Amino acid sequence: MSLAIGAGRDFLPGPDAAVFAPHLIVEGYTGPAVRYSDSVWPMAPMNGNPSADVGAIYWDAFPAGLREEFRLIAWTLINGELTAGFLRERPASWRTRTSAPIVYQTAWNWRRLAIWMHGQGLESLRWCNSKTLEEYGSYLRGKGTARNTIHKALIALTRLWVFDGLGPSPLGVGRPPWDLHGVDDYLPPATNTQGGENLTEELAPETMGPLLIWAIRLVDDYAEDILAAAAEHRRLSAAAHSNAGTPASLAALRSYIDGLLTDGRPLPAHMHAGRRCLNTPYVAGLTGASVNQVSKRARTVWQQAVHRQPGPSPLPIPVTGTIGGQPWRDAVDFTEALDLRRHLTTACFIVIAYLTGMRPGEVLGLRSGCCPDPERDEDGDLPQHMIYGHVYKTARDADGNHLSAGVLREAPWVAITPVVHAVRVLERIVPADALLFDHRAHYWGKGRMQKGNGSLRVATLVDRMEDFVTWANKEATMLGRAHEVIPPDPHGGIGTERFRRTLAWHIARRPGGLVALAIQYGHLRTAVSGGYAARSRDGIHKLLDVETARATIDTITDLQEDLDDGIGISGPAARRAINAAATAPQFQGTAITTRTARKILANADLAVYDNPNTLLMCVYNRDRALCHRDTDAPSPSLDRCVSSCANIARTDHHAEQLRQHADALDKRAGRLPDPIGDRLRHNADRLRTLADKHDRTRITLQENTP
Repeated sequence: MSLAIGAGRDFLPGPDAAVFAPHLIVEGYTGPAVRYSDSVWPMAPMNGNPSADVGAIYWDAFPAGLREEFRLIAWTLINGELTAGFLRERPASWRTRTSAPIVYQTAWNWRRLAIWMHGQGLESLRWCNSKTLEEYGSYLRGKGTARNTIHKALIALTRLWVFDGLGPSPLGVGRPPWDLHGVDDYLPPATNTQGGENLTEELAPETMGPLLIWAIRLVDDYAEDILAAAAEHRRLSAAAHSNAGTPASLAALRSYIDGLLTDGRPLPAHMHAGRRCLNTPYVAGLTGASVNQVSKRARTVWQQAVHRQPGPSPLPIPVTGTIGGQPWRDAVDFTEALDLRRHLTTACFIVIAYLTGMRPGEVLGLRSGCCPDPERDEDGDLPQHMIYGHVYKTARDADGNHLSAGVLREAPWVAITPVVHAVRVLERIVPADALLFDHRAHYWGKGRMQKGNGSLRVATLVDRMEDFVTWANKEATMLGRAHEVIPPDPHGGIGTERFRRTLAWHIARRPGGLVALAIQYGHLRTAVSGGYAARSRDGIHKLLDVETARATIDTITDLQEDLDDGIGISGPAARRAINAAATAPQFQGTAITTRTARKILANADLAVYDNPNTLLMCVYNRDRALCHRDTDAPSPSLDRCVSSCANIARTDHHAEQLRQHADALDKRAGRLPDPIGDRLRHNADRLRTLADKHDRTRITLQENTP
């Protein structure tokens, strides 16, 4: 084994030695230098991802007798570089350098080992031999910890052995037995579950629909008013705290309040420390009085009046946004301006994350100018907007080491109209070339201030998402728009990780790939998945494959259950649908991974698509498809179904729905003028004819059996 380390293997760091060698510190880091003797080693100097919080090593959390031994090995872990010769004996996940997240995760697992050793009376790593590590590995398994968590802990202990032996003062940490014989004996049994995004539940349409409505509404309709209100709030607040108390300002203050009292109008009030009181900064900013002048009289002369006739604090700006043809506010209140701007930021995140398919970290890593306006092509047409951003999760250098600052994504993201609007709103909030979600630009006194550079953290967005839902539901209730209330999702909080999965779900399971409530923006499968199809199959395309495969398996499984219950099926593709459904049992309990999804999608015999919009089922055969006459498309265009297509099949359920829809058309026709009513009645007759034809030609599973 060998190790390359900047200062040489014999170098022992002193108390003032730098924890991070200069070449490890990311460009743009402006925080303090971290010294070897510091009680806290933040990983920020090694982290170039603006949205990642990679934590810190707290040495006081280690038992005192073991602390310095672990500290030296951690320093070696950070600054050492493993050689290519050594890595040939290691798993592919090992790299020449250890990234900041892995350093933090490793040190966290070392602390758990240190605490366990202290409890066993082992006060030096010199006693940490292979037998000790075997006992600790058995202890971890006996705690009932998740398999993946234990696996990470065992890897961290392997790193302890490696970097102790390669450091400047080896202590003789033993080689873990799992490094010789494999980890399976130290892990709980594997389960047939998937991790990461494949395990993430999509947001229910009932939740995602109104959530998207409110997010787009803020971005498209309310943004001008909110930004103007936030600017006026800032102006009034700044004026209030800079105003000097003069006789003239006192006279203006008295004139303003006395005028309200004389006219019987309410006084601008707000709640402070649980008490209703005069809105001091608002009044001071409006009148030119000092804060002291206002607060002094608010506690004495006007205290009773505020309790008798409290009122709003309307900002003197016009309201231009509307909802249902009416202004959404009579005025924006001083007390809500900052909350509204925070909700606007959250709305921008929702729109960008959901309607592009970016990962949360990729959204939070976007910068002003990332979505330039395209220039017209030689035909005078405007190309689609594109977003140029960084990818972080898979960013690697030539040696395979993780690049925390990310790399520019080779294929830009497709940006549809509401996404462009959201980017433009954020560009008005942050300075030029700044992060769109720069935490300093988006912090206005709500919650604890984030330290350092970078964007808002994912955890912050999660909290703001819940606040946004609460606000939107209050608005919907107040405006009498019960259909726009955002119901709780059955699988828990909205979070930030579920938008990609939800987008993939909608594209895979909605006819034609229509994303819920965004059809007016042309957000079709061709705009999203088609935009990625010609590029590398990373990013959201993998999720699209998984969701499409899941939809296929769900469709044939439901069909098989219906056929077993005696449901009939008709149409030119009925027998092909029955044959496809017969394969459903082999997929029961199968975890749909990216690899299995591609196998399923490549199997032409499983290409069965339910199309609820046209009340039929498509058993797709590209040679017979009328929706693709001149192309060789691998999947149907369900928004272009042709009634005479040879790929059509219908079940008894479809026939029942045809008759229900016909009855609804007849009911509507009775309330409309004859020309329109006649067309509706004609369509109703056509639907009943299709249902009657199904009844005459239907076959069952038993009839199809030889």
